[in-house]
Amino acid sequence: MAINQKQILSLQQKLSPQQIQMIKLLELPTLQLEQRIKQEIEDNIVLEENERPAEEEDADPQQVSVDEYLREDDTPSYKSRINNYSKDDKQRPVYLTEGRSLQEYLVEQLGYRNLSERDMRLAVYLVGSIDEDGYLRRDLESIADDIAFTMGIETTEEELERVLGVIHELEPAGIGARDLRECLLLQMAQMPLDTRAKRLARKILTNYFDEFVKKHYEKLMARLQVSEEDFREAIAEIRRLSPKPGNLYAEGGSDAAPYIVPDFILDYQDGHFNLSLNSSNLPEVRINRRYVEMIRSMVGSDGKVKESDREALQFVKNKIDSAKWFISAIKQRHDTLMRTMQTILDYQQEYFKDGDKSKLRPMILKDVADRTGLDVSTISRVVNSKYVQTQFGIILLKSLFSEAMQTDSGEEVSSYEIKHILQECIDEEDKRRPLTDEALMDILNSKGYRIARRTVAKYREMLGIPVARLRKHI
Repeated sequence: MAINQKQILSLQQKLSPQQIQMIKLLELPTLQLEQRIKQEIEDNIVLEENERPAEEEDADPQQVSVDEYLREDDTPSYKSRINNYSKDDKQRPVYLTEGRSLQEYLVEQLGYRNLSERDMRLAVYLVGSIDEDGYLRRDLESIADDIAFTMGIETTEEELERVLGVIHELEPAGIGARDLRECLLLQMAQMPLDTRAKRLARKILTNYFDEFVKKHYEKLMARLQVSEEDFREAIAEIRRLSPKPGNLYAEGGSDAAPYIVPDFILDYQDGHFNLSLNSSNLPEVRINRRYVEMIRSMVGSDGKVKESDREALQFVKNKIDSAKWFISAIKQRHDTLMRTMQTILDYQQEYFKDGDKSKLRPMILKDVADRTGLDVSTISRVVNSKYVQTQFGIILLKSLFSEAMQTDSGEEVSSYEIKHILQECIDEEDKRRPLTDEALMDILNSKGYRIARRTVAKYREMLGIPVARLRKHI
């Protein structure tokens, strides 16, 4: 087959590297943006952190040519935060201290036990396998294989079971359990069974745990041949136990504990909203003037550049172009975020006054996109992982969006309003005869909300509420 050449004209859409970087900046929450700016300062030699007072800030950066670089008296910078502090104010660092972790606390207790060196090493490894809830969720056979591979110690499940028994005696009670039943029994083993209710509670957990979890109370009372009063006291004893013993130890902290830094700050006073972007910790960046002077020095009086300086001049010019674009991208991100958040505020003013979720209007991404003139994908990137600080707490922007439901009168209401009514119905129900999903559907229908039983079940699960049988009390 012959090889030939031909021209093909086609139309394609491609994102430039600058557009891709802008999209990534838009997605970043405040905390990650701070890290991104610091990284850019490290990568780009012409960028530096601006520490000048706010009144000395220059105009916003513009795209200019090399000739304009040479005519510049100073390099413009972008004001990325509000400097509403006096000159006497000092930035005082906040030092955070963290206590012992749960694992360190357990290892310390093991030190008081008379364990051999081998048992101590095995026990420390088992302690390291305990999760933050206090459970050992891996089977001993897998742990034995890992110990042989990483520590070179051949062990058996029986030996690990014996060492695990030592861990079960440590504080907090219930630590190192493999499942909920074992956890509760370990806690009861460390308390005196000096009442009939406690002895009955242990018997229920030992012999009738499945029936207890499924709340088959009438069946349990018949099998145990106890009165309702005695059974209620035994259930009360079980409820005093902790299903997550790791949470009982609170001196240390978890590295995975989420720290939320709000992206917006919203104040409401005297009937007026004041919205601002939380950028107090963001470094102010500008272009180092020394590199502009370097370009001037490379250009002679005749406007020509020496051959030896041409490569250096091009390098510095590229860095300055990149820096000016980065500063401009931060400003564009600021404008886009404020424009979107202001639209959401205008749309949900009644909600932001007191935080009542029943006042949330139905709102989807397209509603905000139509009002701002931005694309739906842009709105999605703005609201993703962004938070707003209000007088009633820190709110995830994504949680403000909800689907619309129609009432008998034709009015559109937010699904949050239906969830609120659903929560109220369940809170006020008779716990001895909890409402089924069908009964909840009838109640909502009687209030004018046309909703199916499967939708009730979906909203109930979204609220973290179990089915009626598991909500039953005696």
